[in-house]
Formats: sequence, C-alpha cells, structure tokens
Amino acid sequence: MRHWKIVASGEGGQGVQALAETLARAAFRAGLNALYIPNFGIEQRGGVSLAFVQLSPGTIGAPKFRQADLVVALSPRSLRRSEQYLGPQTVLLYDCSLIEAPEISDQVVGLQSYETIAPEAFAERMGYRERQSTAETSSRRVIAVAASDLARQQLHPRVFNMIILGAIVSITGAVTLEQVKEALEEKLNHRFSRDPRMREHNHAALEMGAAAVKIPVNL
Repeated sequence: MRHWKIVASGEGGQGVQALAETLARAAFRAGLNALYIPNFGIEQRGGVSLAFVQLSPGTIGAPKFRQADLVVALSPRSLRRSEQYLGPQTVLLYDCSLIEAPEISDQVVGLQSYETIAPEAFAERMGYRERQSTAETSSRRVIAVAASDLARQQLHPRVFNMIILGAIVSITGAVTLEQVKEALEEKLNHRFSRDPRMREHNHAALEMGAAAVKIPVNL
C-alpha cells in the first residue's frame, strides 16, 4: 500500500468532513498512519469546505502538501477551490450529478481515461449543460460518479457522501469497506441504534460507490 495524499472538497453541509474523518478512522483501524485536517470558512453552510487526509503505511512527514494524489470535488465551486492541488498524476473524482465534466488541459501528455464518457460528450448526453461549467484540469485521470442522483433515487439524499467514500475505497485500495463500516459504527452508533435504516442506507451507499469504480488506480 502506498502513501495517499487526498483533498476532499464540497459545500458546507455536504458532509465532506464526515467523509474525511470516517476515512481516517478506517485507516487507523487498518493499522495505517492517518492524518485528517479540516479546513472550512466561517460559514457552516454556504461556504466551501476542504478536508486534507493522508494515509500511509510509514511515517507521514508533513501535514501539508502542494499536490494531491486524489482530489474529490462535490460542487463546481469546490472544484475551483481545490484545483490548485491537481497535477498530471492526480486522480480527480467528482460528483457528475452536480458538476459538468471538466475540460482537460492540452498540456497533459499521454492517455486521458474516464470511467464515464469523455467530457465533450458528457454534458449533452446526460443533459447537464445547464449546470455550472468547471475549471480546466491537468489531471490525467478523471472519474465521475453520479452520487447525488443515485442517493436521491435509490437510498436517501443525505448519504450521497458515503457513495463518494465508497468510490474512494475502490480507488485507493487503502482500506476495506468493512473497515469503513466499523469506523462509521464507532462514530454513529448512537444514531444507528435509534434508526437502523440509517445504518442500512449508509452501508448500501458505501457498496454502491465502491461498485461504481471497478478497480483501484495504480499510479
């Protein structure tokens, strides 16, 4: 297992911090070194929320980094905010329910691969032209998961961040779904006890997100 530097970004209230904290908890349970640093504005809702996570089998040398291995974006504004951490080797995971497919920089050399269709066909095919376009990205690999739509149509709108977390599990291969579920149980046991359906929805969302990304990304 390699050292992963991850930036997760979204609007306040989208559950970015819960996603990041749960990932770090799961990594700790897996015996890895894990570092989670929240970063958000004064607004709890309406502002952009960032979370920095590092997962490593060895020592984590510094809490900050200039370039991420994985950038997760849940809204157009948060993608623009986190694009400074993108590089040619960065994996970009975004919620295509809310974000139009990003344009790929002409400066990128080599294969540009997608888990969905290419950006030039994406908006027209899926009917997202009315959504706010996103910034250009230099990332080589762009992975789209329709987390918000899937959660709303099949589970519950509030668990869309767990669909994204499930996708992160598949992309990184750093932790297992069972370890993430155990971390959720540790964090939300009192709420799960009051509402067992919440547990079911969260677990189903994790599995749905993991299934949406077929194999770990080898960088």
